Amino acid sequence: MNRQQRRAAAKTDKLSNRSPAALIGSGLQYLQSGQFSEAEKCCHEILAGDPDHADSFHLLGLISAKANKHDQAIEFITQAIRKNPNNAVYHSNLGTMLQRQSRFDEALKSFDLTLSLKPESADTWIKLGNVLQRQGRFEEAIPAYDRALEIDPPRPEAGTNRTQASALYKKGVCLRHLMRLEEARISFDQALAIYPDHFDALNDRGRTLLDLWRADEALMDFRKAIRIDPNSAAPLNNCGITLILLRRCEEALETLDRALSISPDLAELFNNKGNALKYLGRFDEALLNYDRAIELKPDYAEARSNRGNCLDEMGRYGEALSCYEDALALQPDHADTHWNIAVNRLRAGDLRTGWVENEWRWKIKSLQVKHRSFGQPLWIGAEPIDGKVLLLHNEQGLGDALQFVRYVPLLAARGARIVLEVDGPLKKLLSGLSGVSHCIAKGEALPDFDFHCPLTSLPLAFDTTLDTIPSKVPYISVGARATDWGTRLHSQNLPRIGLVWSGNPIHNNDRNRSMPLVSLLPLLDVKAQFVSLQKDIRSSDEAVLRERNDILHLGAELQSFADTAALIEQLDLVISVDTSVAHLTGALGRPVWIFLPYVPDWRWLLDREDSPWYPTARLFRQSQAREWHSVVDEMQRALTVFAELSRQR
Repeated sequence: MNRQQRRAAAKTDKLSNRSPAALIGSGLQYLQSGQFSEAEKCCHEILAGDPDHADSFHLLGLISAKANKHDQAIEFITQAIRKNPNNAVYHSNLGTMLQRQSRFDEALKSFDLTLSLKPESADTWIKLGNVLQRQGRFEEAIPAYDRALEIDPPRPEAGTNRTQASALYKKGVCLRHLMRLEEARISFDQALAIYPDHFDALNDRGRTLLDLWRADEALMDFRKAIRIDPNSAAPLNNCGITLILLRRCEEALETLDRALSISPDLAELFNNKGNALKYLGRFDEALLNYDRAIELKPDYAEARSNRGNCLDEMGRYGEALSCYEDALALQPDHADTHWNIAVNRLRAGDLRTGWVENEWRWKIKSLQVKHRSFGQPLWIGAEPIDGKVLLLHNEQGLGDALQFVRYVPLLAARGARIVLEVDGPLKKLLSGLSGVSHCIAKGEALPDFDFHCPLTSLPLAFDTTLDTIPSKVPYISVGARATDWGTRLHSQNLPRIGLVWSGNPIHNNDRNRSMPLVSLLPLLDVKAQFVSLQKDIRSSDEAVLRERNDILHLGAELQSFADTAALIEQLDLVISVDTSVAHLTGALGRPVWIFLPYVPDWRWLLDREDSPWYPTARLFRQSQAREWHSVVDEMQRALTVFAELSRQR
């Protein structure tokens, strides 16, 4: 016998003389150090003397699992359970193996058996939650995580506890799937309080904050996640999305290019890069990126829809519609695509299609339209309303409310009593609207009612087409107690011209619809009295306004839309960009000239100077060059004629 054989024999004798417990202990040490064959020898040594030794079968299962022999692992641990069915650890580990094989229902049974033997096992409750989460059973998973956290409460002061942090993180994931976003954020907060460098919790909290429209905070989370793992494309992608929402698109492009250097074949990155380029007006480049995203992922409905949106922005409306149709063929319930079709069709004058697709707006996150949950049924034209109380409520902008309250007299003519809920600044003006029984501001107590309808759904309820738009004006009037602005206007027989040059800066199309005051200055060469109705003055316009003594600025004195309406009644013409003041002027039946960007809001249609919604409106449109200079020049010429005719009257 040589030296090596003597050592092996000595080692065998040494093992043979050890108890099963000692052999199991040695086997576990071998397993932890990656010496799988030595660990197996320990098990077989025991089984040679005791074929029913459950711990040996269990250890063989763990060894097989480490060696990625999952079916074999399941078989060994199942044998261990047959030998000793009352060992909670066996059932728990079997559940883990079954989960890895995506045998979720069997895994749940194993975890249930574990908890019947050891109900205070926090680890098993977490495992149970994980399986339920994988099955999409988020409502059931949350109590499992809660039970684990009750058994072993989080203690941030005790330092990092990755198991607890994982439970809180997974709970947050479930809450996020259920769109319980604020609760999800709190759960991610708690996970990060225990484990501040939890990469996934940072990334998902950032996504949740983004959904809550807290983009600046989201950006901080994504950037911390990037610092933790600079080579992960996910937080870079999310950071890029956030920068786009913050209108920092040049930074977004840099970030997305960095992500593409890590994951050059990730379709989502090209889609988001296309979005940044589209916002910057680099449409041809955007199309190339959408095309690349679709090439990498042919069933990518979102990229096809975004490509259509880009073509819409380019004025290629027919091609855009084809893209939307392709997207819906892949994903019929893609809400953003339905909304894009609504805008495309309404702008083209196909109102019937547009109104139907417009009902998808409730599912569009970017619109931030809040769905009202009423016990009373929604009315969109089907039920008789004679003698019924109908609540009308506005879920969109002030201009939308002013445009669609035109339907109120028609509803009253059907015998309905109308309760109108509007934004506070509109209450005084619309309280006197014909057909309104009761006008309330948002937040005030609602009276009893039988049906409800959003104002923006009224055109659908009336099956409105271009030929049937209720276009009679005025349908809004100034009350008897309105402010008398006549004493403030001293025009000396000159026409009085109101000016509005910018809208709400947070409007998603404000960069295209608004203009700086300096762009309007050529109009001031016309002999007229110019009155600013601009309520909120941007810092870039303040200096220009101060320097001009030929603009009477009354915007700061307008306390409500009733005040604005009373002032408009004293004017001969209002010139406005596409804002609520333009709608108000049209609803009052007063002359209004409206500046429109190259791709206008849907309600102004295409290729026409008039509006079927407002007979007193005249539309001045940008050309494909998308600049205001030529449009202002055109309006200046028209205004010169208008002023001359006014002086002759």
